[in-house]
Amino acid sequence: MIEYACDLAEHGDVHYRRWTQRVEQVRALAARFLNASSPHQVAFVKNTSEGIGLVAEGIRWRSGDNVVVPQEEYPANIYPWMNLADRGVEVRFVPTVNRRVRIEDIADRVDRRTRVVTVSWVEFASGFRNDLEALGKLCRERGCLFFVDAIQGLGVFPISVQETPIDFLAADGHKWLLGPEGAGILWIRPEVLDELRPIGVGWNSVVNPEEFSTIDFRLKPNTGRYESGSLNMAGVHALGASIELLLSIGIERIAQRVLHLTDYLCQRLGELGWDVYSSRLHEEASGIVSVEVHGADVRELVRKCRAHGIVVNQRSGRLRISPHCYNTEEELDRLIELMGKASAG
Repeated sequence: MIEYACDLAEHGDVHYRRWTQRVEQVRALAARFLNASSPHQVAFVKNTSEGIGLVAEGIRWRSGDNVVVPQEEYPANIYPWMNLADRGVEVRFVPTVNRRVRIEDIADRVDRRTRVVTVSWVEFASGFRNDLEALGKLCRERGCLFFVDAIQGLGVFPISVQETPIDFLAADGHKWLLGPEGAGILWIRPEVLDELRPIGVGWNSVVNPEEFSTIDFRLKPNTGRYESGSLNMAGVHALGASIELLLSIGIERIAQRVLHLTDYLCQRLGELGWDVYSSRLHEEASGIVSVEVHGADVRELVRKCRAHGIVVNQRSGRLRISPHCYNTEEELDRLIELMGKASAG
């Protein structure tokens, strides 16, 4: 990112071609990260919300259609669907039961008018990891589309969009992918691309985008049609460097490390008698640990932790702890010590 900024400051767009070539290298890295069959299936978006919105607005809805979504989703995966109410689209919420989004409850909400089931790979507040394979299979059987907000899972767990029955996936780069804000990815299964009405079309959406004096309205035959104009070049370059880093470590190794750290954390918290909200079943666990800290003001605890150089957050009245592969048991021990002092008053 610094290299790009310096080049831009010193030379303007003289080296523009070099940097656009780098964008295509990053696209290939992102496709490799998703195990997509082609880099052209990946488009760069400014955030997860934009990716969700492009699909939500692009589906050719009929009045009476519905969308099924877990009740405790992050707002980015709720509001774009609720915004379809004036087109006669119903949003059907699925409640959490015993801290889980149960597949059978999702199935109960799906009927012949369900067009989309949309979930987060990992729920932002609880840390519950949804079974994408099972949910995708359910959607295939019921004849509806499957959207995945992957922001809380991508960068920790491996995924293959070729093998998992997903139709759409979006994620910003600033969470577990370790990139900057404003640079994310959108993947659309090629077989469903033409089912969407293209939204946000611009000069870069067509097959010959640099033929400025020739009007030839043929959209790109891939997800690239959603890159309507100039990209966040600095953000994309930085995201590419982050993906390179994660690939060099190995996503399977990252998953093992993160689950080891969260298992260690939950064991320690359990020994202290605190209520760990997140599931610890291997197939449901994630990098997010949500814990109810008895006797403590959670917002004040977050501030106190940050004052001691420990970055945590609070969601739904619980402390949310999200260690990545670079964290250590010693850092988690420091956090637990602070939590103990806060709980004791």
